[in-house]
Amino acid sequence: MRTIITYGTFDLFHIGHLNLLKRARSYGDRLIVGLSTDEFNLTMKNKVTAIPYPDRKEILEGLRCVDLIIPESSWEQKKDDVQHLQVSTFVMGDDWVGKFDFLKEHCEVVYLPRTQDISTTEIKRHIEKGNQGQLRAVA
Repeated sequence: MRTIITYGTFDLFHIGHLNLLKRARSYGDRLIVGLSTDEFNLTMKNKVTAIPYPDRKEILEGLRCVDLIIPESSWEQKKDDVQHLQVSTFVMGDDWVGKFDFLKEHCEVVYLPRTQDISTTEIKRHIEKGNQGQLRAVA
């Protein structure tokens, strides 16, 4: 069985998140998501989440492509998670290219392209500006 792992905050869940998770799952038989805790986001990423951890976790648990969710509480835990959970492939968005190459001695590392024109940051900016209408064009 091929186990895949990815990490993220998944705040204000959007189509880019879903696309990443579905593509990550396509690399194996089991997808584990390291979900950043609220404390980790605040202290290490300097981000305040709009949606609390338990709710973000429940959203991810409702997806067919996600098999297990673990809390991400430190940057350093990734190597231990990969080894302990017998991960075959580590997947992240391509905005992280090169940042996790140190894991290549333990598993395959894949950086996937982001979904164009969508991000949690852009959604927050859109809301703050009070913009009307859709954030991105629908194909």
